[in-house]
Amino acid sequence: MKLRNYNVNPALVVIDVQNGFVSKGGSYDLLGMDTSNYRQVIPRIKELIDLCRENSIPVFYTQAVRESSGIDLLTRTHKILPKSREERIMKKPICVRGTWDADIVAEVAPRPGDHVVIKRRDSAFHDTEIKVWLSSLGIDTLIFSGIDTSICVETSLRDAFNLGYDVVLIADATISSNKKHYESTIDNIKDYYGLVMNLSEFSGYMPQSQMNPIKKHHVSQLRPRHQVQ
Repeated sequence: MKLRNYNVNPALVVIDVQNGFVSKGGSYDLLGMDTSNYRQVIPRIKELIDLCRENSIPVFYTQAVRESSGIDLLTRTHKILPKSREERIMKKPICVRGTWDADIVAEVAPRPGDHVVIKRRDSAFHDTEIKVWLSSLGIDTLIFSGIDTSICVETSLRDAFNLGYDVVLIADATISSNKKHYESTIDNIKDYYGLVMNLSEFSGYMPQSQMNPIKKHHVSQLRPRHQVQ
């Protein structure tokens, strides 16, 4: 497809939209953290996923997990951690593998043919299979969305850039709990890494949208047509 002035072969990467971070009754909610911003962006993420499926763009989800034994906790590998992060780890295990807490939220759950990348650190590229999978599909450009903009989304996007992928962030399909951090990430990407655009602009480059301009204004009505195996 052509994106602005660039010919690209893209995939969508949806970062960590999981119950533990987003949902009522999830770990972050039980820790007293305000997760309302995260929940508010879910419909837009769903629209983006549906749009990509409609246009045969592969969809990759990341799922951050921890072992129930605690063997992979950051406190086992780091002596120096920000106090807020260390306190969360010590108070409650978050997104333990095999639990509802770790599941991707139902509204945007993967479908057969989508790809789920299990990760244990902030980056989607740290000790995961994603680079092999992307290479097998000839992907050269990654469209990023998900949670949290200034942490796992930005870390994954930077790693993708440094591995040679072109990168695009869909600004209204990602969110941070901290507005200042969100805005800083947006500025960093614009200045140093790639493209930032809203879903409405991105949808305008889709072949289906170009054939039927009405679809560009009704992204939420799009239904999956084809999924990459």
